[in-house]
Amino acid sequence: MKATYALSKPTIVVGESTKLSLVVRFGADGKKEDAPRRKLNLSLVLDRSGSMGGTPLRQAIKAAQALVGEMKDDDRVSVVIFDDSADTIVDPVLAKDKKAIQDKIGKARAGGCTNLSGGWLEGIKHVKKHATKDEVNRVLVLTDGQANMGITAPDVLKKTAREKAGEGVVTTTLGFGSGFNEDLLIGMAREAEGNFYFIEHPEDVEQVFKIELEGLSSVIGQNLVVNVRPDDAVEHGWVLNKYRIEEKGSELQVTLGDVYAVEEKVLALELEVKPTKAGTIKVASIGFQYQTVVDGSIKDGSGEFVVTVNAGTAEEAAAAAQDINVIGEARRLETAKLKDEAVDLADKGDLKNAAQKLRKMAEDLRNSPLANQFAFAEEIEQLEHFADRLEKRSYDGVLRKELRDQSYQAGARSRGDLAQRGTAGGSAAGLATVTSADGGVVLRCEKEGGKLRIKVTSDGFDVNKNVQFPRAIRQEGVTYLVESIVPSADGSFYRAQGWIKRLLRPGETVSVSSGGSSRRSSSSSKAAKTPATAADLPTCTEIGDGVLVQCVPEGKKLRARVVSDGYNPNYNIRFPRSIRELGVLYVCDEVVEAGGGGSYIAQGEIKRLIQ
Repeated sequence: MKATYALSKPTIVVGESTKLSLVVRFGADGKKEDAPRRKLNLSLVLDRSGSMGGTPLRQAIKAAQALVGEMKDDDRVSVVIFDDSADTIVDPVLAKDKKAIQDKIGKARAGGCTNLSGGWLEGIKHVKKHATKDEVNRVLVLTDGQANMGITAPDVLKKTAREKAGEGVVTTTLGFGSGFNEDLLIGMAREAEGNFYFIEHPEDVEQVFKIELEGLSSVIGQNLVVNVRPDDAVEHGWVLNKYRIEEKGSELQVTLGDVYAVEEKVLALELEVKPTKAGTIKVASIGFQYQTVVDGSIKDGSGEFVVTVNAGTAEEAAAAAQDINVIGEARRLETAKLKDEAVDLADKGDLKNAAQKLRKMAEDLRNSPLANQFAFAEEIEQLEHFADRLEKRSYDGVLRKELRDQSYQAGARSRGDLAQRGTAGGSAAGLATVTSADGGVVLRCEKEGGKLRIKVTSDGFDVNKNVQFPRAIRQEGVTYLVESIVPSADGSFYRAQGWIKRLLRPGETVSVSSGGSSRRSSSSSKAAKTPATAADLPTCTEIGDGVLVQCVPEGKKLRARVVSDGYNPNYNIRFPRSIRELGVLYVCDEVVEAGGGGSYIAQGEIKRLIQ
């Protein structure tokens, strides 16, 4: 493993306090493909609670099967599924007979509540049983809901994640859909030195599993810890990343975790430096330690280097070119921090100030040289879109998750395919419509790796280049007609200019949505219909806006309970007795709390969920 560093400014002024950005990069010493692959010892822990019914569970199963298919024969894998309780469907085994493992995964069915801790601890037990220091020992937990059974206290779960990492088992968390607790899953991943992923749509699960496996298969260093010792010229300093940081006197100790050959680990700091003399000035000493595998055994690695900067006159400092890449890295991380601040304000109901913070950052970026880079052009559109949503009081769970995820990925990872993910909230419904492409340039919005991208489809343009385009009107599958597009300053992407309209293809119509939920309100719903048996119920394959109900044995009786997230799983529910059957999942139009509280009432139509 090698380490390199760069400063935002090569020369600063003697006697003046100057803010310097310092970026340190840790990566493979040589070609990425030459990095030795370590054996994997993984446990896949899949939520199969009722809310995963339908497409979510099918896609999770498909992704888990694909991950197993990519493993080497001498890798080890176990699979745990959980709802109310944990069930090991694949005991720890070498991944030789992949079809047998995949077949067992394919038999998983949804039902029950969310005992996240039970499934996670079961997976840790399996990994720990076969853990060795020269292997990558990790648990991957995929869940779509709130932990509502077993150990549910977030502080306890996060503390346990850190303890288990100290015992050699790292946890990666994957939050699926809009119902999970992102603060808990991010906290667990951070404490465990693992990774976190927000999976907004079912079809994105496989790509995210692939990203995680790609990293795990290229680990070149583990337990990377960096010690930063500022010199006397440094008046103040702080870390921009979201790593675990400890202050030890005047020294900062930063824990970065695993380093992958396919992805550099980045540490960025802001330093206030005031040199007292001209010449080469020592800014800081950087030391780092890690573990790596050499000839089949674990070896301790370390390194140290000194960061220096030139100190001179104001004229010399002004003439020295700044490093735009270092400045960009610092602004990327500052933006990540700002998104978390916006979430904290929005959580308190201060949507106005949250939006203002985001708009100010967008304006600052727009007026900087960074605006000529596509990543920052996209960032500007994202910030404006989020601010617009907040100002319209459209602050919901998905928007919050997108902000938290974008902040996390920027602060802890350096992969472009994980940056700025999110597809919710945009709509082309308010645009004027045309049926002819005459007089404009045709663009198309498609989802690409969890992002909404705009591409040119008119002749004479590079169809592979992205287009900077207002995020608020991006809608998957929509075709647009714009007045013109022009190349960016460096020619790497296009910018849309002038008017924007929606281009309707022959036979295409625009559906008008009220913006509200399609679920019936309690004031208009009627008591649930009661067919003769469960077999007489209409069927469905998706939950949609419905509420999931399941029957569980209680002595000699079958009790109905709600297993969708956001409901109390301990409440009884008034539910037709004639259709109660063990093992059946029901989708109700609506479930409302009874007038006296403490129980629920099923209302509207009831369907049987086919898995």
